[in-house]
Amino acid sequence: MFSFLWALIIGGIIGWIAGMIVGKDIPGGVFGNIIAGFVGAWLGTAIFGNWGPDIAGFAIIPAIIGSVLLVFLLSLIMRAFRRTTD
Repeated sequence: MFSFLWALIIGGIIGWIAGMIVGKDIPGGVFGNIIAGFVGAWLGTAIFGNWGPDIAGFAIIPAIIGSVLLVFLLSLIMRAFRRTTD
């Protein structure tokens, strides 16, 4: 149980760091950060492999890079949807 909680915390921190690097807020607040952290970690590990320091099952460097890519792509998609609804 504690390892799951630790993974949620680390996933949220990874998502928050990605949002800070890109300079965009992630929709959903804390839950959005956790989801961005988990999905970004999966994406980063799939693209770059599993290297670097490992905390709570996350390879930190690929996870942050993957989360930055995810947040950047989501911001582009959300901007495109805002233009079509205006």
